[in-house]
Amino acid sequence: MLFAECIKGNSGFKFYYWLSAKCEKQMNGCKNTCASQTSITNWNSIKWGKVIYQVERLQRRIAKAVRDKKFAKAKSLMFILSKSFYAKLLSVFRITKNKGGKTAGIDRVVWKNNTDKFQAALSLKIRGYKPKPLRRIYIRKKNGKKRPLSIPTMHDRSMQALFRMALEPWAETTADPNSYGFRLRRSCADAVEQNFIVMAKKFHAKWVLEADIKACFDEISHEWILKNIPMNKTILNRWLKAGYIENHKKFTTEKGTPQGGIISPTIMNMVLDGLEKAIRLEFPKWKNSKVNFIRYADDFIITSPDEKTIKETIIPLVVNFLKERGLRLSTEKTKITHIDDGFDFLSQNLRKYKGKLLIRPSKDSIQSFKDKIKRALKENKGIPMHALIRIVNPIIRGWSNYHKSICAKKTFSKLAHFIYNQFWKWAKYQHGNQNRRWIFNRYFKNNHISDRYQTKNELATIRLYRIAYVPIDYQVKIRAVANPYLPEFDKYFKNRIRKRKQLAQKCQQKTILLEKKTNSRVSRR
Repeated sequence: MLFAECIKGNSGFKFYYWLSAKCEKQMNGCKNTCASQTSITNWNSIKWGKVIYQVERLQRRIAKAVRDKKFAKAKSLMFILSKSFYAKLLSVFRITKNKGGKTAGIDRVVWKNNTDKFQAALSLKIRGYKPKPLRRIYIRKKNGKKRPLSIPTMHDRSMQALFRMALEPWAETTADPNSYGFRLRRSCADAVEQNFIVMAKKFHAKWVLEADIKACFDEISHEWILKNIPMNKTILNRWLKAGYIENHKKFTTEKGTPQGGIISPTIMNMVLDGLEKAIRLEFPKWKNSKVNFIRYADDFIITSPDEKTIKETIIPLVVNFLKERGLRLSTEKTKITHIDDGFDFLSQNLRKYKGKLLIRPSKDSIQSFKDKIKRALKENKGIPMHALIRIVNPIIRGWSNYHKSICAKKTFSKLAHFIYNQFWKWAKYQHGNQNRRWIFNRYFKNNHISDRYQTKNELATIRLYRIAYVPIDYQVKIRAVANPYLPEFDKYFKNRIRKRKQLAQKCQQKTILLEKKTNSRVSRR
């Protein structure tokens, strides 16, 4: 009766046409999704370019809606994305191609072949979904303690990846400008460069609060997450309350997010977002520009003009902000330091020497690198040199690439001598019956460590990655407000990627020229 009465008036006719148009759009959307699902018959027939385009298109629409504060529209688009067959395919693809793609949960199931992957994408359904408990393992930390890591099943990981695709555009649009951890297109180098920007000059702040949150992933309040994270509350609650299995016993989880879950870093970022805004409200930029905030994951620093401001204002503000979320600062790792004394942040040491700020690799980072090299050589005695070089090269390349955007040239040259000596000791042990000249001519000739080995067709040569010849390439910090999901920043990110590729090519050319010069000097001698 009510529907018939609505149709009688003009407003009723408008309502009727609006309702019929909406139903027609929904039917067309269902036809498109069904057509896409029926056209894809197996894993090999998937056109990944089209899949990524369709998923990114929805993600852009979510980011636009959040930017325009149309939150109801954003939530409906997130629901559509979680139902999309393309998004399900992409979530399974990312899970299986990830480093942990071969690690199973409590069900001991791993998707190895393409048939399993395709069936897994078809089985991702929200209705009736119940996550299984997580498998608990422990990882050793630098200080000797153990960090708990909870591993979900492959199916649960895919569901988390699916909902993370929908949640990430929202999180990216509402994130703190100077937050750099677990975010798209951002890195540790950007965080360190921001430190240089806010502390390099003479009139900048000289006091720093090094803050660390105690057991951040394990202590977050479930009530706060369910109240403030904009996603399906039923599924989110089931993930949080799934529990974990350790030594064949099930334990319940009353707080925290599983450290090992794919969606956990995004949730953690959304929990800590707003701290920079709270600090900026207390210390406006026009009033006090020396108070700055830089965060990477759960580690953050706050600069201040004096120690008194940190103790009386900044620390109570941070404590109250964290208390609402069930978190607290770690008394062991939270410190107040002067810039002339220096501090470590993201494995790099920042310190002013006679008013000049220098950023170098930290002592702990250098020592851990040396320990890795020693361990690799000790554990691989008895194998050929070319096999050992293949093991050590990724370690050297990864560490040098991480630190090549700071003042690390002297450190690289010192470590080159260290690596040379370690390989010399290894070669002497390996060939105890040979003299030094034979060992030098075999492995250390022409100023680099190398080895020849026979392949199927020819005699090949492999060389050790030379850390001393890695050129310093300073990072250009990303814009604080840049969002990869919004179309107005497309040109900015394209230019940024192009410039990074050009710089990488220049670095390769520099290393080749340096090697040629040193080889020519050695040949003259």
